[in-house]
Amino acid sequence: YLHDGNLLIDNNQIENSLRGLALGRKNYLFAGSHDAAQRAAMIYSFFAICKKHNINPYNWLKNTLLNISTINHKNITDLYPQNFNKVQQLTNM
Repeated sequence: YLHDGNLLIDNNQIENSLRGLALGRKNYLFAGSHDAAQRAAMIYSFFAICKKHNINPYNWLKNTLLNISTINHKNITDLYPQNFNKVQQLTNM
């Protein structure tokens, strides 16, 4: 940050994003199996992306589960959380 005034002097944003993971660490210790832990981490990541993009995770997950079987595999990225609002706006037009 000495050479670029646009850089932040602290890392509070990163620390705040990791707070939920740190608080739940004991709960995640016993996921049942390695595969279950990986699935939980994937869902946790999706919900973090929803939070970052101001998307209601319930609405995103409901929409994804309703549409995943009918979407063309080439358009699967339309179901990603970061694309949810754009796709919703296009379908509402």
